[in-house]
Formats: sequence, C-alpha cells, structure tokens
Amino acid sequence: MKIALYYRYIDPADLPAYDHLCAELSRAGVETQTVGDGDSVDGFDYLFSIGGDGTLLSSVQFIHSTRPDAFPPILGINFGHLGFLTTAGKENLSTLVVDLLEGRFTLERRTLLTIQTPALQSRPSGSGSTAPSPVNYALNEVFLHRPEASSMLRTEVYVDDLYVATYAGDGVIVASPTGSTAYSLSCGGPILTPDCGCFVITPIGAHTLTLRPIIVPDSSRLRLVTVPASHHAGSRPSDEPFTLGMDSRRVTLYGSATLNLGRAPFSIRLIRMNTQNFFSAIRDKLMWGTEVRP
Repeated sequence: MKIALYYRYIDPADLPAYDHLCAELSRAGVETQTVGDGDSVDGFDYLFSIGGDGTLLSSVQFIHSTRPDAFPPILGINFGHLGFLTTAGKENLSTLVVDLLEGRFTLERRTLLTIQTPALQSRPSGSGSTAPSPVNYALNEVFLHRPEASSMLRTEVYVDDLYVATYAGDGVIVASPTGSTAYSLSCGGPILTPDCGCFVITPIGAHTLTLRPIIVPDSSRLRLVTVPASHHAGSRPSDEPFTLGMDSRRVTLYGSATLNLGRAPFSIRLIRMNTQNFFSAIRDKLMWGTEVRP
C-alpha cells in the first residue's frame, strides 16, 4: 500500500502527532511519500490530507482533468480547528491506521463544481496576480463578492438559460452539497446531504429581503453574469475589481464577466471512518440540534 501525505503547514506543537502517524504507517508496512504543490498523486492508494478543511479543499489541485479516475480517495486528518470535512483527529491516529488497513470505513462520493470562464480581463501589469485558468474545479463553492469600496455587486443568474434574478448585494454563492455547510450556511443557506444531487444558490448580503437561497438540480447549467454597481444611475458599468472565489482560492476580475458553472463529469471520494457519519458530524462539529441552555 502506498499513501501520499499532504499538508500545507504543521504547527510545531503538532509535530509529535505527525511523527506518530508516520511511525504507525511505517510499522504497518505502508509506504508513504510527502507531496506538495505541483506534484502528482497518480499511483497512490490513498491521499492523507493533514490539517483542517482548507488543506483538504486545496488537495483538489492534484486532480488531473485528463485522468480523474487516477485520483485516490482522500482521508482528512484534523490538525486544525473545526475540521468538518475531516474524519479523524490527533487523538486516534493508532486506531485510524488499523481501521483503514482492515477496511473499517466507507467511501463517500462528492460532487465537484466545474467553472469555465471565457477571456477575462486581467489585472493591470505589475499587480503580481494572474488570471484564472480556463477550467477550474471546486469542492465546496464558487462565489462572487463585491469590491470593498463598492456599495453592491449585481449578478444576473441563469439556470439552463432561464433567467432567475439579478442578485444585488455583497455577492452570490453557488455551493455543492459538500459546501452547503460552509460559506453558504453562514449566509443562511440550507444544509444538504452529500448525496442529494443538487446545488444551492445563496445570496450574500442581499439588498432585498425577498431574495432567498434556492436549490437546483446538479444537472443544471448555471451562468453568472456580473455587472459591478455604478455610482451614478444611467452611467456605464465601472471597471472596478471584484473577487471570484473557488474554495480557498481567490482571483480578482474587473468589469463585467460571465461564468459558466456545472457539475464536473467526475467525482472525488472522501473516506469516512465508521466511527462517524454525516449527521453525527454536523451534530458534533456544528452543534446542530444542540439545545442551548441559559
């Protein structure tokens, strides 16, 4: 068995736990290799994401669109804070290795969002930023957010070429079921089970109380057309910047842009140890359904 170990940062206080994990894997006869940005994970049986949810989300970078079938299942080990997407913690590393080797886990298929962007206006020269690549993937969500100095961002939303509404406010989120417990939830969106086969469109700071989150099938083709708010009625759209977010990645766009979103033609697999399920995770980690006592 060969396992890829991926982390972005390990706190010095957590180094003993990391060394303990490596020792347990070595003792079990498992071959391990640390991987970083730009590396390939082809040929590995599993990918261990060591950190928090941000680390697990950033592991999507290892997907090769030409060989998504070669992407190994991801096991999230929480070395961070909340770690909602992770399935194990520093306190149970010894049993984790045994349970994994003996098959005491389940695999959850998770939908990815694919983002296709036509030619985008890049940042001015010397800004130190690059435009996004033509195709990107997101496990949690894609969102647009207004510039800090602007009063609002207007985003026209289309589902299967049908006009839904113009979302005027701080921005808009398109979340997968996995991402329904993240940014979308904090903006009033619903919790979706991982296998429900839908996306949720959630406004951010909507400027009208009638604009609410809406759930659409994940077979839908979504289109977001952005027009930054103008400071003067009747004037031409401004070229001020706004943010496109894809999970933990951020890029800056200018003026008006069109984003085409949909379900990626493949999914990824997250490992869920048998000591946990989706509902126990939202109860334990999000305190869902917990009675608040004075």
